[in-house]
Amino acid sequence: MKNVLITGANKSIGLETARQLLQQGYYVYLGSRDLQKGQQAVDQLQAEGLQQVEAIQLDVADSASVAAARVALGQKTSVLDVLINNAGISGGMPQPALTTSVDLIKQVFETNIFGVIAVTQAFIDLLQQAVEPRIVNVSTGLASLTLHQDPSWRYYNITGAAYHTSKAALNAYTVMLAQELRATPFKVNAVDPGYTATDFNHHSGPGSVPDAAARVVKAALLGPDGLTGQFFSDDNAPETGISPW
Repeated sequence: MKNVLITGANKSIGLETARQLLQQGYYVYLGSRDLQKGQQAVDQLQAEGLQQVEAIQLDVADSASVAAARVALGQKTSVLDVLINNAGISGGMPQPALTTSVDLIKQVFETNIFGVIAVTQAFIDLLQQAVEPRIVNVSTGLASLTLHQDPSWRYYNITGAAYHTSKAALNAYTVMLAQELRATPFKVNAVDPGYTATDFNHHSGPGSVPDAAARVVKAALLGPDGLTGQFFSDDNAPETGISPW
């Protein structure tokens, strides 16, 4: 049985991703900043008959929490097949480039990029023990610098000095990580789950949570011939499935 760690997995896309991977036969370590909420998510999944899941307290923006989660997971398994860096915050909107505070930008970056780096570095040794390790970084189409240069793009006028830039940085880290691991069996990719109706955006998105999670799961299940170092987005690139950076 393969193991997967999903950060920010106690609700929304993270929880649905856990559900779909459980249905695929994975053992899921459900990372949650609030352990009680994580356990409630586990109880919900187990009530659905999905038993191979347990909660791990993991606040990606807290180095002590990341270190403790690594110790806790290492006591349960010596191999991690998939890491899904799903935890993220928006910082609230709007975020004008000239007036968004540096403190807010730092807060968003702390979770959306520095947290991803911290978790990836902490768990890389367990991933290296897997036959076909996968790292999936949950991004957003709003991180595309190319599309933000196109006035005809439907989201051209939606700017975010903290959120968008943090996810663009996440995309850049994805490229660097994939390049560093290119001679190994790793597949490292960023995924745009689409504009999805969740608490994250006050349920304003048109996409469904199951569809969004399915995009993440697809990247997690890539076979040995799958692509690496890509930015998958069905919304922004319906024909190829690969968004411009």
